[in-house]
Parts: sequence; C-alpha cells; structure tokens
Amino acid sequence: MEGKEFFATGRRKTSVARIWMEPGNGTIMINNKSIDDYFGGHLTKKEAIKTPLKLTNTISKYNVWANVSGGGITGQAEAIRHGIARTLIKIHPELKTILKKASLLTRDPRVVERKKYGQVGARKRFQYSKR
Repeated sequence: MEGKEFFATGRRKTSVARIWMEPGNGTIMINNKSIDDYFGGHLTKKEAIKTPLKLTNTISKYNVWANVSGGGITGQAEAIRHGIARTLIKIHPELKTILKKASLLTRDPRVVERKKYGQVGARKRFQYSKR
C-alpha cells in the first residue's frame, strides 16, 4: 500500500470536494493551502474535517489533499468530511460500520429552496393589506 493514492468525491449543498489520500504523517492540504490557512479561526470546521480520521484512529497515518469548490465554508468543510469518509472506505472497507454509524457516509440532500415568483422568498409572502 506504500505510495498508493486513493481518490473519492464528497458533496454538500453546492460544494464539491475531490479528495486524494496516501500514507503519510497526517498533513491536510485544501486547495494547496494548509487547513489552518484555509479555514483560519473556524475551529469547528477544522474539527468537522478531522472527524472521520479521529473516529477511525487514522489521523496521523494519511496525508489528505482536497480540491474544493462552490458554496460557503460550512458546505465546503462538510463536503471535505464526506469525501474523507468515502476515501477511508476505499482504503479499509472494514471501517464502513464505524463511519456509517456516525452518519458520515450519507450525502446530506438539504439545499436552499428556490425563490418563487410573486413572493419575497421561498416561503415568505409579500405583506397583505386588506384596506
């Protein structure tokens, strides 16, 4: 398995993350930046990304490269998390039960509802005046 790369895709809202993993020392690079440079002070986003690695005790065994686009920081972080979980399954299929129990393999289908014509937003209506 030495020197072998594994690839998977993760998605959330409108974000798409392409993940490459290989055996290494635990470096996480996102769009050619370190995780600290990319997410800055957003500690919860960094922890969300590391969740699948922590659950499977592989945090310092693999280097992760992510190429992520679309959406905002929350969608991107959760897309990366989804991609890492899917990549870990390709490397070690026996980890599927752990990751599935933590619901890290399910693609979250929730997206923003579109605005409708004749309304302020998706559900809110314009103010009604009787007189």
